[in-house]
Amino acid sequence: MGSSPRASHRLSASIEDTYRRRSQRIKGTRDSEKPFHLSIQERNHKCKFPLLKLVLLLVIFGTLVTLLYSPDIYNNNNHPSSNSVSRQSFVNRWIWGGSDPRYMSNIDTNWDDISKLLKKLNLKNEYQGIGLLNFNNSELNQWKQLTPDAIHIVLQLDYADKNVTWDSLYPEWIDEEEEEDVPICPSLPKLKNPGKRLDLIAVKLPCRNEGNWSRDVARLHLQLAAAELTAFYKGYNPVHLLFVTECFPIPNLFTCKELVEREGNAWLYKPNLNVLREKVQLPVGSCELSLPLGGKEVVYSGNVYREAYATILHSADVYVCGAIAAAQSIRMSGSTRDLVILVDETISRYHRSGLEAAGWKVKTIQRIRNPKAEKDAYNEWNYSKFRLWQLTEYDKIIFIDADLLILKNIDFLFGMPEISATGNNGTLFNSGVMLIEPSNCTFQLLMDHIDVFESYNGGDQGYLNEVFTWWHRIPKHMNFLKNFWIGDDEEVKAKKTRLFGADPPILHVLHYLGLKPWLCFRDYDCNWNVDFLQEFASDVAHERWWRVHDAMPELLQQFCLLRSKQKAQLEVDRREAEKMNYTDGHWKVKVKDPRLKKCVDNLCNWKSMLKHWGETNWTDSEFFTPPPPFIPKTSLSL
Repeated sequence: MGSSPRASHRLSASIEDTYRRRSQRIKGTRDSEKPFHLSIQERNHKCKFPLLKLVLLLVIFGTLVTLLYSPDIYNNNNHPSSNSVSRQSFVNRWIWGGSDPRYMSNIDTNWDDISKLLKKLNLKNEYQGIGLLNFNNSELNQWKQLTPDAIHIVLQLDYADKNVTWDSLYPEWIDEEEEEDVPICPSLPKLKNPGKRLDLIAVKLPCRNEGNWSRDVARLHLQLAAAELTAFYKGYNPVHLLFVTECFPIPNLFTCKELVEREGNAWLYKPNLNVLREKVQLPVGSCELSLPLGGKEVVYSGNVYREAYATILHSADVYVCGAIAAAQSIRMSGSTRDLVILVDETISRYHRSGLEAAGWKVKTIQRIRNPKAEKDAYNEWNYSKFRLWQLTEYDKIIFIDADLLILKNIDFLFGMPEISATGNNGTLFNSGVMLIEPSNCTFQLLMDHIDVFESYNGGDQGYLNEVFTWWHRIPKHMNFLKNFWIGDDEEVKAKKTRLFGADPPILHVLHYLGLKPWLCFRDYDCNWNVDFLQEFASDVAHERWWRVHDAMPELLQQFCLLRSKQKAQLEVDRREAEKMNYTDGHWKVKVKDPRLKKCVDNLCNWKSMLKHWGETNWTDSEFFTPPPPFIPKTSLSL
């Protein structure tokens, strides 16, 4: 586990301090030079150089003062309110060595495209001001020629410290419980209020050619600074944002629904100022929790009829039982939000009927293939998750994987913006529980780059992390993974076990990794019987899942019965554990699971399968599908 990042601040020296240090250095040098014998000519010769140095120093100082107070440097149409901002920025840049290459953009601005977008605004003489950020001098002059009647205010932004990296903004781990440290995000300088209302804020963004362009501190800094200044304005007059960039702006900070028009590399937005104001109040990255650990402190009043929990099943009816149990746990937590499940044509009518009976609104989708996956691989169709963004009858969706339980109500997550999730590894979030905001244009954005972005894990989680690099950390209690890392000591293991079994619950969500409870003996967690799965074994967490199962109607429990092949596999694993004499001793437990005696397919004598286990010349018979129960609901289609 990494240590929590500390805030770092750059101290800018004043002109007077700089001059004083230089004077002391010169004085110290002179005092150290004490010649014993000098001729008159030598003394005259030596005196000329200090005099010349003094004259040169005065000239340099005078030039600097002239530059600082020259209106040409901060040509903001003679509006003195912006001079203090520009002057301080100029001083900082002069001291620290000029322009920062991280903020430079080499893209050529297409003024015809910008002119077309400005015509869309149709403001003409109603301009109060145009704020210009990160444009060079020639581009500033071009802006003045393009909009001669507007008031142009050059916005100066101090650069982020060089030690502020993406890893420091998005650390893998922070001390959420604040047991040893209080997590603090590195600071990013902010734009000061220019003292004049702006109707348009134009920003030129860097976009590196390499694949990691979206994880660029300077690019993020410029967008956040522009968003903060935009959100500052109140009232009925709209504020527009115009970005000049080859790569799309942060899609969940400036949403595509707020995109007025795009011309080439120019993007014009009209953001919802109230929503934007809430977003910029969040921590810069995942270096701090965006939501209190308990969650109760969140004050949120949304439209409950336009919010829902959602999950997805594609090519995996084995997860139907998990989805039914997840729905049961949501209702047991007290939530009344809609439950929506997306399924493809591989999920049978029988299984759909069980999902409907559990409370899920079943919607049929067309699968989306992962173009970088091999045929018949586990991740071939997992990009189907993008269909969630097509649920536009809802404003917000809490997506949950089908292999978890909601132990405490998490409705307060609907008050968070897209994407809110727990951390995973490195700078990435875990998509097992995440808050998203459905939008057809966001869905199209995901589809447009499906052949471009490379998923780090080959799945949808890796892909989404490439698109939504700006995300908000929620406590790990909202998506607590059922596993024990190899490095966990006994104290940590005991703490996790207490969390798994706490009653009343402490965790909000328990996420079941490894072999799923419904695919194991109900007597104990069968992850104990497989060496590389033992890190996922917990009898306490296992028993908790079965408590939810037993609270389900018997009609729904039938969807959690074991197939013959799975029964045989569990026995094979148990015998292997006995052979290896695993010290946990679970293989000694006499299995009494009543499901072993219930047959759901044509191979009811599962023990006979053990005689041919490992052979390649036999297969399972076709799974027997019982007639579906009568459910007075119909399946919907996207």
